[in-house]
Amino acid sequence: EVTLVESGGGLVQAGGSLRLSCIASGFTEDDYAISWFRQAPGKEREGLSCITSAGRPSYTDSAKGRFTISSDNAKNMVYLQIDNLKPEDTAVYYCAARIKGTFWCLRGYAMDVWGKGALVTVSS
Repeated sequence: EVTLVESGGGLVQAGGSLRLSCIASGFTEDDYAISWFRQAPGKEREGLSCITSAGRPSYTDSAKGRFTISSDNAKNMVYLQIDNLKPEDTAVYYCAARIKGTFWCLRGYAMDVWGKGALVTVSS
């Protein structure tokens, strides 16, 4: 069973940086993807970035520039670095997995497993 647990959320001042972590375990397929999504208050869930089991990253247009995804397969960890945080980055950030294959890893409907989320609050 694939499980995902996010950590690293909290209160951050605008202009600062934050690194979110996702412990991702239980994969049985060699080809999979782990993604980051977020949902701001009153808004729809938004895809940000994904990384394949081979280490290939992808970003949505809105995430290019300030967001960096990385992984450490030895530690079963996936990270999302967010730089130059803005108040509009305030959201619950979710780690999600597509457990077989990597297509559509930036589409929420394609993901098979979700973490519980980590709240990031950016103060101005």
